[in-house]
Amino acid sequence: MIPMRMLPVLVFILATAAAAGAQTSAGGPTQAPPDVAAPPTDAVKLPSGLATKVLKAGTSKDHPGKDDLVAVDYTGWKTDGSMFDSSVARGKPAVFPVNRVIAGFSEGLQLMVPGEKRRLWIPESLAYKGTREPKGMLVFDVQLIDMPNRAPADVKAPPADAKTTASGLAYKVLQQGTGGRHPKPSSQVTVHYTGWTTDGKMFDSSVVRGQPTTFTVDGVIPGWTEGVQLMFEGEKTRFWIPEKLAYQGKSAPYGLLVFDIELIKIHYLPSRARPSRSPGTTGPARLRT
Repeated sequence: MIPMRMLPVLVFILATAAAAGAQTSAGGPTQAPPDVAAPPTDAVKLPSGLATKVLKAGTSKDHPGKDDLVAVDYTGWKTDGSMFDSSVARGKPAVFPVNRVIAGFSEGLQLMVPGEKRRLWIPESLAYKGTREPKGMLVFDVQLIDMPNRAPADVKAPPADAKTTASGLAYKVLQQGTGGRHPKPSSQVTVHYTGWTTDGKMFDSSVVRGQPTTFTVDGVIPGWTEGVQLMFEGEKTRFWIPEKLAYQGKSAPYGLLVFDIELIKIHYLPSRARPSRSPGTTGPARLRT
């Protein structure tokens, strides 16, 4: 969880030990860059004192605002090359509000677009102001993965290239999966998802919570039961679920619902071991009433 007003950092003693281990393999994802001591001449320095350089161009034109949620991968170093924190090393992207991190990180994020990777040289005045570790100028490599609270452009209705099943479920594959098997109704699956109403309001997201959800395919709303069975592991698909295949007007959210679902894992369990639901399941992955 991201603490208020600070970038997520590990306990410094533990982080320093982790950094030493991570940097033993030259060229690894947490290896300090050669320009960690100071911004290079081709870096852009902003009036605030933040210096920045694009490492990889993004795939969108949308920038996060201060009130947006972002999903990012990042690694942070001190100017001596010691790594103090890394979502890359932990193997799990961080999700947090743009306005709830240190000032330099927040400013840098608002310059980015999804898919972009950028290096930030953050002066102490825009970091922890010398009041805590890590002190001094900090250097971050940041990749903006997504803005999970942002509704897709086609949230109001399925686009022309979406497919529609006989039941009225519409869907569009966003990312191809791997493997040749689909889940069955009795399969247990693990997914990441975000759901919006057609006015663009996000009402539920495992991505924002930072924890995938696991459930039995036939233990969720009908649109999910049908849609998930169309997917392969690793696939990400957008679904437009009509109200009759969602909560049928009996409870919120009402109307057509739009979900981005990523099928992470299909668990093939003996029928006797099959749970009726996953502990803590909420939102669309709840049992039908």
